[in-house]
Amino acid sequence: MKLGFIGLGIMGAPMAGHLRAAGHDVFVTTRSKVPQALVDAGAQACASGEEVARAADIVFLMVPDTADVEKVLFGAKGVAAGLSKGKTVVDMSSISPIATKEFAQRIAALGCDYLDAPVSGGEVGAKAASLTIMVGAKDEATFERVKPLFALMGKNITHVGGVGDGQVTKVANQIIVALNIAAVGEALVFASKAGADPAKVRQALMGGFAASRILEVHGERMIKRTFNPGFRITLHQKDLNLALQGAKSLGVALPQTAGAAQLMQAAQAQGWDQLDHSALVKALELMAKHPVAPDA
Repeated sequence: MKLGFIGLGIMGAPMAGHLRAAGHDVFVTTRSKVPQALVDAGAQACASGEEVARAADIVFLMVPDTADVEKVLFGAKGVAAGLSKGKTVVDMSSISPIATKEFAQRIAALGCDYLDAPVSGGEVGAKAASLTIMVGAKDEATFERVKPLFALMGKNITHVGGVGDGQVTKVANQIIVALNIAAVGEALVFASKAGADPAKVRQALMGGFAASRILEVHGERMIKRTFNPGFRITLHQKDLNLALQGAKSLGVALPQTAGAAQLMQAAQAQGWDQLDHSALVKALELMAKHPVAPDA
């Protein structure tokens, strides 16, 4: 198939690579330089989203925020300018569910389909093609048409509902992940300051009811101080803001989410917002005046 991919960062580059490795023609662009590895693999670099959309039948987006998606789609030389009837846009970014529905309507007016398909799994999942993909589509047929391509990038692929429902699901995911990171961070700070070996505490907890993927992966990061970004604090902070904005409009209270968002704000104030979201523990350590383990 002729596929487009826009946004070739930590997540997007390996995702586009999987599509190309499966033998599809892949047309790519990004706001920085297209990774040479993708070009060497046969991906065709384009000058704009418009050029990508003219060349491809299905265009995937993987960019940071709502405003970025809007610019890529509808800005100068954007995707919308290159679309023709019957093409499909798949936004795999994590953005506002409300804006997603508006974008979908504008794309539908051009005679094209729009799916929102945010992902979970971070850089590790993107590289391993094991992402969880939460898809909003107008109907099952539209989802099934794109599903074989999703299967090249992820393993747990669910059509959760109509357009926008994928983004709702991702916001819910980010709430759970953030609160788990905060819980693991608090537990390890407590254990370490109490004089216990945090590595052994984590090992013991992995065998009990407190076991989780967050304790396994991010607990280890907290102990080994490996905060190179798989998913940056600034991006998770953006997602929690979406949750809190949505909660306000729905009249829903999310007190624990608000607390996690404030921890991320504290991390940002210290200049840690470009670190992996597991570095949220550093804000807890600052308040405790005690690190889980010394920085490497």
